[in-house]
Amino acid sequence: MSRDLRSFLDLLEREGQLVHCYDELSPEPEVRALMRGAADMGPTSPAVMLHNIRGYRGKRLVVNVHGSWANHALMLGLPKTTGLKEQFYEIDRRWDAYPGELTWVDGPACRQVVLERGFNLLELLPLCKINEHDGGFYLSKASVVSNDPDRPGDLDTENVGIYRLQVLSGDTLAMQGLPFHDVAVHIRKAEIQGQPLPVAVCLGVDPMLSLMASTPLRYDQSEYKYSAALSSTPLELCKTFDGNLNVPAGAEFVLEGEVVPGVRVPEGPFGEFTGGYSGARRQVMIRVKRVTHRTDPILENLYIGRSWNECDTLLGLPTCIPIYRQIKETMPEVRAVNALYQHGLTAIIATGSRFGGYAKSVAFRAASTPHGIANIKNIILVDGDVDPFDLNQVMWAMSTRIRGPQDVIVIPSTPGHPLDPGSVPAGMSCKVIIDCTTPEPPEPTMRDVRTVGAIEGAAHFQGLLSDLQSDLQHKNDGVGA
Repeated sequence: MSRDLRSFLDLLEREGQLVHCYDELSPEPEVRALMRGAADMGPTSPAVMLHNIRGYRGKRLVVNVHGSWANHALMLGLPKTTGLKEQFYEIDRRWDAYPGELTWVDGPACRQVVLERGFNLLELLPLCKINEHDGGFYLSKASVVSNDPDRPGDLDTENVGIYRLQVLSGDTLAMQGLPFHDVAVHIRKAEIQGQPLPVAVCLGVDPMLSLMASTPLRYDQSEYKYSAALSSTPLELCKTFDGNLNVPAGAEFVLEGEVVPGVRVPEGPFGEFTGGYSGARRQVMIRVKRVTHRTDPILENLYIGRSWNECDTLLGLPTCIPIYRQIKETMPEVRAVNALYQHGLTAIIATGSRFGGYAKSVAFRAASTPHGIANIKNIILVDGDVDPFDLNQVMWAMSTRIRGPQDVIVIPSTPGHPLDPGSVPAGMSCKVIIDCTTPEPPEPTMRDVRTVGAIEGAAHFQGLLSDLQSDLQHKNDGVGA
């Protein structure tokens, strides 16, 4: 199993899944066009190493590393021909290996070069616009490390998440952390205390760590420990210079800095995972104080925009597995969850039915999972023998099972993802449940339709019991006197 980006790129090259481009490309628009072209190559599209970007002589950029299910399978140590459903169950099998082993190393590769002054991110990193109307240059595949200010040194609340980062100047970034993201909790706590929040922006990390940084884990679950668990290999870490955070020792770049408390700066627009642009917003600002990197670093970035692209593959199965496991805890009939589409805005769930209407209860449970509350909008339910990853089978079920208003339910005014163009106003949406399961037969009639009538003689005993209670009360009053 690969434990850093470089060893994974070597594996991809041996398997015919990494190609090199030595032609000179302009940052605008040719790099973007190449990224989009790689994304459009389908399930076996390769990663691409760009060696000659105009204006960035000698600097390398790699894209589409997680851009295909073939690359995804190789990351898991499986043959590149392994199917999507098989990869789903393999990740689920490894999930119980948590927590994996972590080790700390001295002299890490990510610290071969240390820049504490005079650096300029706009010159140091081979940047380009991801989409034409983006508000600037973005780091779209950066693993941002932060920790809970109330629990310093706690590995389980140290968060590693991928958030969009706009490079504003030579030493400042704007970052979007939505309210339901763990980093937003950390920022809020630090600002209440009036303190900056230490952060480390890690670029070019172990591909399994990128996968886990995209996963909606519980607040107290460690992305580092899950990365090591799923790889069955210890993950090497090192401390930042100030000792506040742990970072992957094999990263290509680490930007050490802090979120400036109480400061918000304009950020955006940005072509998002929904395939549409989000507008300009006021976001937190990160002041970068130090940059460390390998001697000959490789910047990794990804294309994000209209589906299908690397972002969809990266977010896909890590979105499916937690939802599947959370539902299955109380509903063992659930067989698989396909939440590949736009970070789970649409989820297809295969389930058995315990009794009539059971599938709809499964949908309600999916909508109430931590990720489902704001992200899952459309829930399609199919029988347990239907493969939810095979859209031909799903469309067959939809075509032959839906019974109109009995099986299509719309629940209005529910939480929604603020970046979803269908969320109006932003952050408010609806839940659409489409039940394509085979209807269970109704329960047999086990009751008489007649109403139970009054019982003759009840009034007589009511009076008798009332007299007895009254006599008892008088007796007790006399004893008390």
